[in-house]
Amino acid sequence: PWTGRAMGVAMVQILLLVIWAPSWDRITLIEPHSDMSVFCFTQTDLYSGALFVQVCLGWNLYLSTVLVLVVTALYTIAGGLVAVIYTDALQTLIMVIGAVTLAVKAFGEIGGYQNLEEAYLKAVPAKIIPNTTCHLPRADAMHLFRDPVSGDLPWTGMTFGLSVLATWYWCTDQVIVQRSLSAKNLNHAKAGSILASYLKMLPLVVIIMPGMISRVLYPDAVACVDPTECARVCGAEVGCSNIAYPKLVVELMPSGLRGLMIAVMMAALMSSLTSVFNSSSTLFTMDVWRKVRPDAGERELLLVGRLATVVLVAVSVVWIPILQSSSGGQLYIYIQSVTSALAPPVTAVFALAVFWRRANEQGAFWGLMVGLAAGLARLGLEFAHPTPRCGTSDERPSILRDIHYLHFAVLLCALTAVVVVGLSLLTDPPMESQVSPGAWGHPPRATQHVPKDQLDTRAPHPLPAQLGRGPPATALRDTAETPFWSSICCVNAVLLMCINVFFYAYFA
Repeated sequence: PWTGRAMGVAMVQILLLVIWAPSWDRITLIEPHSDMSVFCFTQTDLYSGALFVQVCLGWNLYLSTVLVLVVTALYTIAGGLVAVIYTDALQTLIMVIGAVTLAVKAFGEIGGYQNLEEAYLKAVPAKIIPNTTCHLPRADAMHLFRDPVSGDLPWTGMTFGLSVLATWYWCTDQVIVQRSLSAKNLNHAKAGSILASYLKMLPLVVIIMPGMISRVLYPDAVACVDPTECARVCGAEVGCSNIAYPKLVVELMPSGLRGLMIAVMMAALMSSLTSVFNSSSTLFTMDVWRKVRPDAGERELLLVGRLATVVLVAVSVVWIPILQSSSGGQLYIYIQSVTSALAPPVTAVFALAVFWRRANEQGAFWGLMVGLAAGLARLGLEFAHPTPRCGTSDERPSILRDIHYLHFAVLLCALTAVVVVGLSLLTDPPMESQVSPGAWGHPPRATQHVPKDQLDTRAPHPLPAQLGRGPPATALRDTAETPFWSSICCVNAVLLMCINVFFYAYFA
C-alpha cells in the first residue's frame, strides 16, 4: 500500500509474477551467505509491523518491535514448521476478510473505482518544495508499462528483471521450498501453489489501490515532501509513504473494524516473520553448522538454529534506523532493490542446472561467487549513496543513477551465467550420476506405486556418526499423482495465466 501510494498500479506486476534446485556440496556453504534476503525480509517485516502498531496505537517504534518479536517467537520456537503452517492457514482467512472490508470502505469514500484516477492525480500536499515536481503524482500511475529510461518502474525491468527475481523466489527461496516439501503429496503441493496464485490476484484491489486512495484522502500526511513536515508526521524526513495503509485503517475504520484490521496486519506480519525465522534456522543448521560439526546431534542442531535466529533478529532491529531512510522511504522498493543485488546469481545457476546438463560444480561455485561480489558492491554503493531528496541534485555514481535496479538484476544474472558457462566448458563435465533427474532432457526416475502393506518402514542401517541421534527414518511417501486432481491443477494453472494476461492488457 505504501508503494501503491507513490507509484500506482505498476507495483502489481511484482505481485502477479508467480513462477526446487540442484545443489553441490561446496555451494551449500555459500548459499546462506548469498541468501541475505532472509536478513532483508526479517528487518522489513519487523519495521513494518512496528510501524503499524506505532501509527495505530501511538506506541514507541522499538517497543512495538519488541512486542511483535515476542509474540511471533513464542509460537515459532515452540511449534516449528507445523505451527507456522497452521497459523498461516488461519491468518490467511483473517487477512483476506479484513483487507477486502477495508478496500470496499476505501472505494466508497471516493465514489468508486471510476473516480480513482482523477482523484489520485489531484492528490497534492499543501506544503510543497518550490520549483520542484516531486509533490505531483505520476501521470502514468494507472499504467503498468512505463518508459524504459525515465520510468520509475521501466517496463523492460518489470518484464525481464522481475522475472529473474520471481524465478529465484518461487523456485529456490527457502520459505517457499519448505512449504512445498511439507505437502502430503505432489497433488497437494501443486494445489497449494494454485491457491496461492489465486490469492496473488487480490493485492491490486485490496492493497495497491487502497494505498492510492490513502494518498487521495490524506495527501498532507501520506504524500508529504517537505523534510520538516515528514519528520513531524511519521518521524522520517525522506517521506511517509510507509504509513499509507495504517493511516487508512486508523482514520477510516470504526472501532470494531479497526481492531479487526490491526489483527489482520499483525497476522500478515507475524506470518511472514515465522516463515523467515523457521527458514533461517534451517539454512544455518543444515547448510553451515552440519558442515562444521558433522557429528552434531538433533538437540545441538535445534539449539544452534534458535541461537542463529536470535542473532538474526538482533541485527535486524539494529538495522531499522537505516531502513527508515532507504529508497526514498518506500519499504517495498527497498526490498526489491536488495533482492535485485542478491537473487540473480542464484537464478542463473538454477536455470543452467535445470536446462544445461554440461554445467558443473566449478562453474556454479565461481559463478555464485562472482555474482555475489558484484551484487554486494552495488548494494554497498546504494547504502553509501542513498536516493537524493526532493529538490536536491542527483550526484550518485552512474551505476546507480543510470542503471535501474531491475535492469541491474538482468545484467547480474547474465554475468553469472557467462561465468558458469565459461568455467564449465573449461573444466571436466559432470558424471552421469551427478546430473539431477530434474535436469531438462534427462530421463526422470520411474515412480513406482507401492501398496501400503508392502512398504518397509524400518530405518536404514545408520552410519556410525549418527548412532543414537535423531528419530528413526521412515519410508518415503508415495509420489504418484491422481490423474483427476493433476488435471484440475493444470486447468487452473492455465486459467490463472489467462487472468494474468488480462490484467497486463487492461492496465498496459
